[in-house]
Amino acid sequence: MKYLICSDIHGSIDSTKFLINKFNSLNCDKIICLGDVLYHGPRNDLPPHYSPKEVIACLNPLKDKILCVKGNCEAEVDQMVLDFPILENYDTVINNISVHLEHGHHLDSYVGNAKIILYGHTHIPYCEDKNSQIYINPGSITIPKNNSKRGYGVWEDNKITLYTIDDEVVASYTY
Repeated sequence: MKYLICSDIHGSIDSTKFLINKFNSLNCDKIICLGDVLYHGPRNDLPPHYSPKEVIACLNPLKDKILCVKGNCEAEVDQMVLDFPILENYDTVINNISVHLEHGHHLDSYVGNAKIILYGHTHIPYCEDKNSQIYINPGSITIPKNNSKRGYGVWEDNKITLYTIDDEVVASYTY
């Protein structure tokens, strides 16, 4: 299966439309969203094209294709308007490998044995092997930080690749 990986949309409709276009053009099967879907949060400036209601309208039709974990900016009301579940975190098997999904603001407390840990929160793309576990962050599709660019990831077969929205490869991991 092919997965589109994103994080930190923060209510931006242009980021959401970009993701949906990329999802369709790459013929992805699922979207993995690593949190902070609708609200921009008190520490971030209002993102360009901020329109949570439009984001809801674009994502809800894909409800059966979205696997989403809760970010630090999610609120109870977000689950009331989104038709797909927002999970606290999620342990699963993807493409025959154990995976832990979480937003990342509680990453220090993760003690599981997943081979790959996908997370967001920092808004900085990242891919590193730490004690035989691979930590991967696609960065933010809306509000990049630390001189990074807006980004996303694609997981196909046994390879995860992180891209900028200009399709520059930031990092990749093959297992």
